[in-house]
Amino acid sequence: MSVLKFLAAIIFSVIFIFGSTAQAAQKKILINSASRLMQFFDGGVKVAVYHLGLGKVSTPTPTGYFQIREKEINPPWIDPSDPEFEVPSGPDNPLGYRWMQIEGNYGIHGTNRPESIGGYVSNGCIRMIERDVEELFDAVEVGTPVEINYNRIVVEKTPEGDVVYYIYPDGYGWQDINVADVKKWIEPFGVLAFESDYNISQNIEDSDGEPNFIGKPYNVEINGELTQPTDANNTRFFAKAVVRDGISYMPVVPIAKILKLKLEWNKSESTLKSRFGKVVCYEKKDQLYCNSDDATILFNMEGGLQTGEDGAKVFRFKSLPIIEPTTPVEPPKTTDKDKKTKPTDETKPADETELDDKPQVKEYEAAKP
Repeated sequence: MSVLKFLAAIIFSVIFIFGSTAQAAQKKILINSASRLMQFFDGGVKVAVYHLGLGKVSTPTPTGYFQIREKEINPPWIDPSDPEFEVPSGPDNPLGYRWMQIEGNYGIHGTNRPESIGGYVSNGCIRMIERDVEELFDAVEVGTPVEINYNRIVVEKTPEGDVVYYIYPDGYGWQDINVADVKKWIEPFGVLAFESDYNISQNIEDSDGEPNFIGKPYNVEINGELTQPTDANNTRFFAKAVVRDGISYMPVVPIAKILKLKLEWNKSESTLKSRFGKVVCYEKKDQLYCNSDDATILFNMEGGLQTGEDGAKVFRFKSLPIIEPTTPVEPPKTTDKDKKTKPTDETKPADETELDDKPQVKEYEAAKP
């Protein structure tokens, strides 16, 4: 082989190895031992979720950061307690027909006992249904990262934009959780005000792994400025609009801060008043929300849910021009010659009734906080 061919072969090998490593780095396997679920990500997108069988309580699946070190089709099974005993590939092989080593004797593999999937059943390995492990085997490369954790609390966004959380049982007895723990996980999504402490407590008690839907959060943009987290009554919350049960809730405090607008809250009537108008509002965990349809009245602005340049939806509003009331023109003064006989009750026109405005004024005064 010539020197040039030799160098070309080395360069090709380096490019091939680098390309395979870069491709593997774009993929990731995430395993939660508490939920007994695997999520497979490709390019940051979750493309598959698989049910697993994991290590028994006495031989738990280890947690930590690993990677696919070796891949094998039709692997033999060697009894860990008796290295001389080997089961060749076939229907009696506990490893199924695929093996992916992550560290030492630990690996991801198939199983000849599909009924064991969903339980804590192995010596620490990760079991998968055969069709699932074969699909994963073909999708990953040596070097693909594998992260294994143990989290009983899982909060995520669905493809439809709903925030949903799950509480899983403490299968290994490793993680006690309380309401405060769950709230910390939910808070960054901007929907915490819409889930009561009572509901969270009940879901912890059930710990059934069932989905608990809260709502769809969206950013709020006022005159080109996004609302920011705001401190209210020593509580830090994330200033998101939330769509729930067909109602679009707007966080009024951060909007008012951007507009530098003073608000008056009437707790007994659940109404909020600004210089522009008064609307019914909702108090949720010491935070105030109004219906997005009332934003024009309360904040003198127009807009709604729109799709941004990046494809993400955002509640975008723009202030309307402020129309100041004009100074009323005083009627000309009358002279004695212009005075006429005061009409009697029988002849007094209906539009000059003296009590027309009194009920409205009384009602307005009573409504003041």
